[in-house]
Amino acid sequence: MPKMKTHKATVKRLKVSGSGKLMHKQSGIGHILSKKSKKRKRKLAILKPVAACDTPRFKKLISPGGKI
Repeated sequence: MPKMKTHKATVKRLKVSGSGKLMHKQSGIGHILSKKSKKRKRKLAILKPVAACDTPRFKKLISPGGKI
């Protein structure tokens, strides 16, 4: 059986926090920013944790050996 490969697209989109949580960038900050308030843009720029139900699947994609 060949080795499992890391899913590079997922690695580029997620960051592992110091406590081991997976963090992702929120949607809505890419374009059409003139109509959004400064407060809204500030809040959208903050990384948020991945939902608990999705975490195991993403951990498997990021690190097939399970070393997160």
